[in-house]
Amino acid sequence: MVDHDGTRAGREVADSFVRSGYFDLVVHGNDVRVLDPLFDAGRIQAALVIPATYGADLAAHRATTLQFVLDGSDSQTATTILGYARQVVASVSPRVRTGTRDAAVAPVPLVWYNPDLSSARFLVPGLLAFILMVTSVIATALAVVREKERGTMESLRATPLVAFELLIGKTLPYLLLASGAATGALVIARLLFDVHVRGSLFWLAAVTLLFLAVSLGWGILVSTVAETQQVAFQLGLLSSMLPTFILSGFIFPISSMPPALQVITHVVPARYFLVALREIILKGAGPEVWWNQAVGLLIYGVAVLGLATIRTVRSL
Repeated sequence: MVDHDGTRAGREVADSFVRSGYFDLVVHGNDVRVLDPLFDAGRIQAALVIPATYGADLAAHRATTLQFVLDGSDSQTATTILGYARQVVASVSPRVRTGTRDAAVAPVPLVWYNPDLSSARFLVPGLLAFILMVTSVIATALAVVREKERGTMESLRATPLVAFELLIGKTLPYLLLASGAATGALVIARLLFDVHVRGSLFWLAAVTLLFLAVSLGWGILVSTVAETQQVAFQLGLLSSMLPTFILSGFIFPISSMPPALQVITHVVPARYFLVALREIILKGAGPEVWWNQAVGLLIYGVAVLGLATIRTVRSL
C-alpha cells in the first residue's frame, strides 16, 4: 500500500483489505517508486494507492477514488484481484453526498505490463514453453529409439565415442530446430497478437537454450527407458505434456493450487522457464529478478543430463 494521505481513513481502508482475507499487506509506504522493484520481482500482484486528498474528501462529503495498481502479466489473476478489490471497497466505503445523488468511493484500476488485460499476452509465453518442451522431448526420444530399433546403436559400441559425445550428436540437430521454432513463434506472436519482447533478446535466448538443454536431456532419458517408438512417444507425451500444461502455471496459477500441488510443481522444469519468460517478455526484467529461476533450470539440467549420460553408458 502506498498511502499519500496518512490519515486514519486511509489506514482503515488498508485494514479492510487485509481483513477481507483476499489480500496481504506486504509493504506500507508513501512513495509509488517502491512499487517497481516489488512488481518486477513478483513479490506483489497488486497495490493500493491512497490519494493525498482521500481523508479530506471524506470529511467534506465529496466523492473520491482509490487507485488500484495491478500486475497484468497474469491477466486471469489480475481480473480476479480487481473483482475482489471492488467487492471490498463496495462493502466498506461510506456513502457521501455530492449534490443531489450519492456517490461511492471506488477503485480506479491501473494495469501494468498488459494494460488491456489481453489473454494472448498471458498465454503466449506459456504456449512457447509448452511447444518447446513437448516437441523437444518427443522428437529426441523417438530419434534415439528409432536407431535402437534399427540396430544402429549396437554398431556404436565398436566406435571410440563416449556417452557424452553421443548425447551431443543426438541432441544438437534438435536443439537447432527447436531454437528456430522458438524464433518463429516469437515472430508470429509479434505479428498476430502484438506481443512485444520488452526485455533483452540475449537473456531471452540464454534462458531458452538452458530450457532446451533440459528438454532434450529429458528426451534422451526417456529413450533409455523405452524400447519401441510407440512406448517412447507415450512416455514422452505423458512426462512432458501433462506436467507442462497443468503444473507449470501455463493455464492455472500456481498460487491458486493446493499446497501439495504447489510443492510438486518444483519438479516441472517449465515452471521455472515460464516465470523467466514472462519476466523478460512482458516486464522487461533483467537476470537480477529471475536468476533463481535460471538456477532452478540449471540444477534440473545437470541432474537430467547426468542421469541420461549414466544410463546411456550402461546401454552401450
